[in-house]
Amino acid sequence: MTLPRPKGFTFRVGRPQRLAAVLLLLFLGQCMWVIGHQRLNSEDYRYARCGREMWERPSPLAGYFTTCGNLNGDGTFAYRLAGLPLTVQRWLLLGTDHFRKPEDRLYPGGTLNGSTWEARHQIGYVAYLMHVPFVLFAMWLGGGLWWVARRLFGNEGGFLALTLYCFCPAIVRSAVVPNNELLAMWGLYGLVYTAIGVAHAMHGPRRKWKPRIALLTVALGLTAAAHLLAAILGFVASVILMFYLAKRRRSAVLVIITYAAIGAALIEFACFSFRLSAFFYVFIGGAARFWFALDRVKAFAADVTTWPILIAMGISLVIYVGYRRSRYFGNTAPLAMVLATIFLVTTQVFSNPVLWALPFVFTFIAGVFADVLETKHRRLFLATTGLLVASQVLACVASLRIIAHG
Repeated sequence: MTLPRPKGFTFRVGRPQRLAAVLLLLFLGQCMWVIGHQRLNSEDYRYARCGREMWERPSPLAGYFTTCGNLNGDGTFAYRLAGLPLTVQRWLLLGTDHFRKPEDRLYPGGTLNGSTWEARHQIGYVAYLMHVPFVLFAMWLGGGLWWVARRLFGNEGGFLALTLYCFCPAIVRSAVVPNNELLAMWGLYGLVYTAIGVAHAMHGPRRKWKPRIALLTVALGLTAAAHLLAAILGFVASVILMFYLAKRRRSAVLVIITYAAIGAALIEFACFSFRLSAFFYVFIGGAARFWFALDRVKAFAADVTTWPILIAMGISLVIYVGYRRSRYFGNTAPLAMVLATIFLVTTQVFSNPVLWALPFVFTFIAGVFADVLETKHRRLFLATTGLLVASQVLACVASLRIIAHG
């Protein structure tokens, strides 16, 4: 029996979707192999301890949000994401304890009266529980990158962007450890293209505005929970892009942005468990202080495993400057975000804005290469693309062991 298709349902799982799923599964396989060969270190334990404290008891010390302090320079998102699976497993252990005989229980009375680490010896698969959520967010970003690039540049552009993403050592390295950089990258890319989606929706019926505005609010709030500077950069970019694209609807942009900012502030407040004393450190902690330098760009370029990406970016820039057909909004927007991001250096906390720029780099490369593949030079660029992709795949696979032990 054939089930009726819901009205307005247009998504179908065809060959492109299956091929994208295969690439994402290959990315998952790389990350799982690395996690399986990792050893937990002090940073892992810090994220686990403070993340669990946020979920289970957010005020262990008088005057502080967690034993890590008030996190005035670090986002709460990564801590909560790393600690949630451990907390859930602990709750399940305590829940099942009630169904055991009293003499077989892990804890007298089936409860814990001590610290959040009383159950640490019963929790298993800690490395996977802590690291896999970040891998899933990286896969989510990869899926979003493929969807955006394919929608803008067709199948060839979409798969080029996704392949470079899935076999980028910097992406794999950030996906297999708890960190806010990956989440900031996920949030910034989603925030910018959600804002573009809102601006396009503003030319249509108002009933289509609300879901996208709600998504924009959530994206802004979660990005701020990961890294304040990434949220500010995404917010400014969103305002500029929405004003540019909205045209006759520009009077509504400020209203939408205001509601999104208020909603994002509430999300950030909730991430601090609605504790004003900790939330105020968002404004005085200095996490958004920045300047401009080439340090991160030089460090990225010094890694030989990223050279195929750098070569592809260089070729794309030459074509963008010399080929008029490539200079349109779909290519210019990601290039502008790359230029606005890669030279940033935070002065108060550690961050890596070059990582935030990578999804925009892949989008730009995909757009320019897709343009050239429509010209008489298609065969030459197919060969060039194949060599670059093969080089990147080999470089990434060869670096997995270094990532696991680094």
